[in-house]
Amino acid sequence: MNSNETKIFLKAIKNGDISIEDGIDKLKDFSYSDLGFAKIDNQRELRVGYPEVIYCEGKTVEQIKDIVKLMLTKDVNILGTRASRTMYEGVKQVCKDAEYNELARTIVIKKKEVESRSTYIALVTGGTSDIPVAEEAAITAEIFGNKVERIYDVGVAGIHRLFENLDVIRRARVVITVAGMEGALTSVVGGLVDKPVIAVPTSVGYGANFKGISALLSMLNSCSSGVSVVNIDNGFGAGYLASIINRL
Repeated sequence: MNSNETKIFLKAIKNGDISIEDGIDKLKDFSYSDLGFAKIDNQRELRVGYPEVIYCEGKTVEQIKDIVKLMLTKDVNILGTRASRTMYEGVKQVCKDAEYNELARTIVIKKKEVESRSTYIALVTGGTSDIPVAEEAAITAEIFGNKVERIYDVGVAGIHRLFENLDVIRRARVVITVAGMEGALTSVVGGLVDKPVIAVPTSVGYGANFKGISALLSMLNSCSSGVSVVNIDNGFGAGYLASIINRL
């Protein structure tokens, strides 16, 4: 439950619409639910505004299915990240409404509508190869109730493509830049906008890219102010942080 749903629940008990006994039953697993292999944080949305997200990589299909089964009993939207198609097929067995994004490797189950904010997040990639990480950020931001404007393949090797999209980028409440290779896109964008910029280094690049380390170091050493950096290929972290900023 989020804060509004908690208020409604408590008022219903106060007004007698829900009995005290039924209220106690509902509160039994208010803190967390113990599945043995996982403890599902039922209080997460109330505390931080967003429900728990399932990081699928490293889990078995059966573990993911059991987690989804439990979360389906709660009034929350469900997001699974780093999920394979095999994992998705397993989740479909317990929820036919599950949706899979092949590029982002995300599983989404929408149980309720989230009010969309009028402001939006601009999502900018250096190249087409960065899109999978960018899509993970986009799906994360969207399930949390954000509008996302995608501006893909506008890296510094053809910087005129970026300039042609500056109006859209500048009108955003927050900007996410996703780039591999040398990661120069972030510094360029950071020097052109008056909004927070969240940089995502990707592991896209040749040998000296060191699987994203060169882009990470470039972004951390950016001379543009107002830039923050998440981990290599961490589209989820960028989408989550951008959503928090956009809702302020």
